[in-house]
Amino acid sequence: MLVWHVTHGATSDVGLIRRLNEDRHHADPAAGLFIVCDGMGGHRAGEIASSRTIEIIPQHLAEADADPTLPLIGLSRPEFSPTTNRLASAVRLANHRVHQEAARRAEYTGMGTTVVAVRLDGAILSIAHVGDSRLYLIRDGMVQLLTVDHSLVQEQVQSGLLAAADMARASHRHVLTRAVGVHSLVDVELGELPVLTGDILLLCSDGLTAGVSADVILRVTQESSDPQAISDRLIALSNAAGGTDNATVIVVLVTQRHTGFWNRICTRLLSPSP
Repeated sequence: MLVWHVTHGATSDVGLIRRLNEDRHHADPAAGLFIVCDGMGGHRAGEIASSRTIEIIPQHLAEADADPTLPLIGLSRPEFSPTTNRLASAVRLANHRVHQEAARRAEYTGMGTTVVAVRLDGAILSIAHVGDSRLYLIRDGMVQLLTVDHSLVQEQVQSGLLAAADMARASHRHVLTRAVGVHSLVDVELGELPVLTGDILLLCSDGLTAGVSADVILRVTQESSDPQAISDRLIALSNAAGGTDNATVIVVLVTQRHTGFWNRICTRLLSPSP
């Protein structure tokens, strides 16, 4: 019998310029859940927004796993699976609670965070994202960006007002058009795709992509089969390129493995009795 097997590596670094790391990440291979958040806002507010979001999303999903009748936050979209709709629900709940907290405390006014989150359910990958943290897929020697930045420069590129080559140098490159917690409601972008054995998923904050290109990401993933070594190397390259921002990366390797007869017998013998 074939089963899906997930290994991962994760690294987060404050960089060389910032004093505080406002990035947060969550990695739970048993649940197939991986999240990167990049907080924004003064007086440690970005740290608060990203921390709250990284707590709320897994909690909501765990509650829904325990009670499938738990209501969704927001409308269900029929073109997506229940897993993807539940992931969107978790992000919307985080938005609601972060926005509420910002409204209660003046020093947190306007705080927010990006979020890129994925959940593996069998062979299907659910994707939810808001902001400019990214998800890449490395497959068959190629790298593909699976998310579109919710940023002013991205909108200008799409409308033909700015060349893609000039995005990294634009003075307004950090201006987001969507973020979790800034407004009472948030438009969560969703996606789904089937995974294949050998796929590498890479979630990151924009601190990585500010100094490390997709081509370099691809090269580094080809140089090692160890997800932790890959994530550490990418952060080192980010700092070597200037380390102008916090940088966080999660590398997820998805494979299929055969479970033999004795593996199944041992699993049954070691499992607790009902």
